[in-house]
Amino acid sequence: MQRSVLGMRLLSSPFISVHTILLTEFPNPPPLLSPPCSPKLLSRVVVSPTYGCRALSLTPRRTIGIDGAVRRDLATSMLPPLSLTGSAGIGDPAVPAVGVEAEERHCEILGHLLYTAKLIAKQEGLEDGFRIVINDGPSGSVIVVKAEDPYLYFTWKVTYGTISPLGVPQQAILINNQFPGPNINSTTNNNIVINVFNELDEPFLFSWNGIQHRKNSWQDGMLGTNCPIPAGKNFTYHFQVKDQIGSYFYFPSTAMHKAAGGFGGLRVNSRLLIPVPFADPEDDFTVLIGDWYIKSHTILKKHLDSGRSLGRPDGVLINGKSGKGKDKNEPLFTMKPGKTYRYRICNTGLKNSLNFRIQGHQMQLVEMDGSHTVQNKYESLDVHLGQCYSVLVTADKAPKDYYMVASTRFTKYSLSSTAIIHYSNGKGPASPELPEAPVGWAWSLNQFRSFRWNLTASAARPNPQGSYHYGGINITRTIKIINSATAVNGKLRYAINGVSHVDTETPLKLAEYFEVGPKVFKYNTILDDPSTEIKSDKVNVVPNVINATFRNFVEIIFENHEKAIQSWHLDGYSFFAVAIEPGKWTPDRRKNYNLLDAVSRHTIQVYPKSWAAILLTLDNAGMWNLRSNLWERYYLGQQLYVSVLSPARSLRDEYNIPDYFELCGIVKGLPKPPPYTI
Repeated sequence: MQRSVLGMRLLSSPFISVHTILLTEFPNPPPLLSPPCSPKLLSRVVVSPTYGCRALSLTPRRTIGIDGAVRRDLATSMLPPLSLTGSAGIGDPAVPAVGVEAEERHCEILGHLLYTAKLIAKQEGLEDGFRIVINDGPSGSVIVVKAEDPYLYFTWKVTYGTISPLGVPQQAILINNQFPGPNINSTTNNNIVINVFNELDEPFLFSWNGIQHRKNSWQDGMLGTNCPIPAGKNFTYHFQVKDQIGSYFYFPSTAMHKAAGGFGGLRVNSRLLIPVPFADPEDDFTVLIGDWYIKSHTILKKHLDSGRSLGRPDGVLINGKSGKGKDKNEPLFTMKPGKTYRYRICNTGLKNSLNFRIQGHQMQLVEMDGSHTVQNKYESLDVHLGQCYSVLVTADKAPKDYYMVASTRFTKYSLSSTAIIHYSNGKGPASPELPEAPVGWAWSLNQFRSFRWNLTASAARPNPQGSYHYGGINITRTIKIINSATAVNGKLRYAINGVSHVDTETPLKLAEYFEVGPKVFKYNTILDDPSTEIKSDKVNVVPNVINATFRNFVEIIFENHEKAIQSWHLDGYSFFAVAIEPGKWTPDRRKNYNLLDAVSRHTIQVYPKSWAAILLTLDNAGMWNLRSNLWERYYLGQQLYVSVLSPARSLRDEYNIPDYFELCGIVKGLPKPPPYTI
């Protein structure tokens, strides 16, 4: 289609828009078109926005022939005088100067070109990052585009299959016939496109634990943001791991599918130009640990729907194996003597915190939940539900086999699993004497207090992590979260501040976007400070949505009055875990906060009869799930959604709903609202 916008001729397609404007069509043509410069030399500006990175850089191309005087590859040497206001800088320092150097007399005309490009970029919403290309010839042009980062494409078929990790055949959810699912190996700012074919007999969704989906909660894969993929249908996730590094995992978010598998590792490597605070390891291994049930996900769901608890798990798995079957002597990983390896350890389970250790070897912690840490060494690590740690392990022991061990923590029962690490020159089996797990949660609390953010390391960007001084920001809102368990109509329910969440047929985000929210849910059904208002026998079973102010700096207190440990995760964000202490929180406890180097992460544990405090800026517009990682609690209501709306309704803050997005509930068939604009 064609339309005119400020003298701009616009040509659109479903996937890319190309905007062409003749400089001579400007109401007030810039002076660069005055004689002696010919308009034919500088005839058009093209703006071509595409989905992807907004990195500001210069692509070297043959430049325009200005009176025949300049014909060269552009280099950064000619750009500093022509910087764009508000930009981080122009040019790629890796691009060498080639050919004739630009001269001072070229600055004015090139400056006008860049300024014109800036105007077009602003009009098309590319201000926060664009690439400028100047071409030569009589029809020379300036091209401004959103620079694309690499794409990773996957096709996943989700099916049922039979596995026997605990020696008993059982139904599992496989991805391309794999359990666990395939590992996603990406790099910062990569675009990940996954076409999911649901070949199960019921609706299904994936979510991406720890991936922030900046401005794009449409891809979060929770029941409050997405319509489930119907049986026999497919859906394509398209998201960018924007400004993130680290270790994550994906999992099914629907029903009790997580109890049947469907999870896998997701790593985000640092870009080559970003220094990493340790030498490249010899290899990089993903270790998915978690408790496991023999009962099928449908039986477990029926238990919960009937008001019963899941009970204790049947075992613990490491990468889908228990270490007790016929393959118990087969090595899971092999290390070369003298080499150092990276192990990414994630707890993908349903119910239990797990302790992880490697027989005879220390683990040097280097990253957790997407942040580089101070590199302390540990004999073992408590990995709570939903958390991921990266450690370095050096093969510096006697050449033989060694056991990795994962075992339950904070339970009256003890379950464990083992897997073998083999030295490539190994000559003997692993010792049957396994390293013991620590006892009690005081040990675990002290370990938490030893974790520190690496202030000098760069994360996804070249600036040090510690350049963000979160401790000096004023808190604008405090939200206290108190978990509880009770019976409602004779059935077990879990709640937050007296409200037990229920999912709706119309996803909350869709209802909000289509402006029919009041027909689906109410905002702020819970109090920010519920200490004196909650009655343990009074639980409201409704959708639980908090309305939050965009870009506010908030404090969230998790207060656990129960005897069981809790684990909490917030989608869309990382937060600073500034304190965990026993007892109840009061404002004077802020004096104990770590306001310097608390680790920025997405999951936090809360010990029995204790509290935890986190700080974060609500700068990611969307609808984001805050949930218990104990899956029966999540399924039975211990979750809520945080609605963060930009009052500007601007593409600078949030993306529009994708054209291909599945609609359901009361918004199915409704016309789409006017799209967000700049």
